[in-house]
Amino acid sequence: MEKRWVHHQHTNREVIDELSHQLTIDSNLAEILVNRGISSFEEARHFFRPQLAHLHDPFLMKDMETAIDRIDLAISTNQHILIYGDYDVDGTTAVALAYQFFHQFTKNIAYYIPDRHSEGYGISTQGIDYAKANSFDLIIALDCGIRSNDKVAYANSLGIDFIICDHHLPGVEIPNAVAVLDPKREDCEYPFKELSGCGIGFKLAQAYCMVKDLPDELYERYLDLCMISIAADIVPIVDENRVMAYYGLLKLNENPSTGLKALMQISGKTESYSIMDVVFM
Repeated sequence: MEKRWVHHQHTNREVIDELSHQLTIDSNLAEILVNRGISSFEEARHFFRPQLAHLHDPFLMKDMETAIDRIDLAISTNQHILIYGDYDVDGTTAVALAYQFFHQFTKNIAYYIPDRHSEGYGISTQGIDYAKANSFDLIIALDCGIRSNDKVAYANSLGIDFIICDHHLPGVEIPNAVAVLDPKREDCEYPFKELSGCGIGFKLAQAYCMVKDLPDELYERYLDLCMISIAADIVPIVDENRVMAYYGLLKLNENPSTGLKALMQISGKTESYSIMDVVFM
């Protein structure tokens, strides 16, 4: 396959030379870094040596506190929670993460993934009817819902609350859900806009652990699912995505989640997995 290489010329030689000096690297490599938006020693350190401590505060995301309060209410009063996600890799990993995480705190929880042929993309009327028929009080939608204004309104009319965790661009109006977590909202000041849908679910789990003063391990154990979503959904592997991809890949190779371990055994691959392996397998 023929590849087209585009070389971005950076005119600020002072920045390139200074970065080359700080990192003791060749100026050509420094120029590549600068062209990728990495122009300081600290930015380079974050890029080459990602740390979990570099993850942003989840409560910088608009509506996060409201979402946690509603989930806490559901768990403490034994309400029934339905985890709803899209049918692609990002959506299914997001559902797996959220379901397994919150199942640690409540048994009144189930999941729903719509049929792509009969229900189509996103939240469906059929899915909401399923929630009503089975007495669910709260739907947490992942990797979908940001443009499902009519479906959220329908759920509201049935007495079902919605929390939306999405990473797609919103429409003109935000759905009338209890909480809408989406860093691409114009009124959201979250510092990183390119999370995957599973990444939004990860931030929700992180926030819950922070509020409840629970060990970080309770949500970090799902980093391999986040990494799979990042690779499959082709979101930029920078900032938080780079941190989650790095540590998720370590977990995949050292102690993968049960479902991923089964898939790895089927693949027959014996060497360590790279991010490229994940994309193409």
